[in-house]
Amino acid sequence: MARTMLKTKQPPKLTLGKKTPAASRAPRKSARGGGSQRFVVSHPNEADFKAGLRAYAKYRDLGISQATGGLAQAHVIRFVPPFRAEEVSQLHYHDVEFQMIYVLKGWIRSEFEGQGAHTMHAGACWIQPPRIEHKVLGYSDDCEVLEIILPAEFETVMLD
Repeated sequence: MARTMLKTKQPPKLTLGKKTPAASRAPRKSARGGGSQRFVVSHPNEADFKAGLRAYAKYRDLGISQATGGLAQAHVIRFVPPFRAEEVSQLHYHDVEFQMIYVLKGWIRSEFEGQGAHTMHAGACWIQPPRIEHKVLGYSDDCEVLEIILPAEFETVMLD
């Protein structure tokens, strides 16, 4: 398979000893209309895992949506054991511009339209293209994933 490589501009060289004017360090407006961004830190706290989109998962919001003015969302998803196919394995898609998932702990098995079924273990990462139909086929009792989505507000469409 041929790959097309795009050349990118090299970042400017830094000159030591010179200070950057405060005006040039101010938060920039997003090119995509998401507003300005601000610094945010989210430290691990068990109490931060809350009910969310799905009953079989708890979500820890990382504060990215508020910090980016809705440009992006990031959360840790902790799947609630045990896996129950009748509750979990529902075909759906997300109306997003970008969605990336990284497995933090355990494993998760999902099926993707045109891609088949894949089991991802801790350290695995994948991108779900916009509106790709998929369903969860199983997960370990300790499964946790990091999910990053653009934009922060999006629709999930159930197909089953």
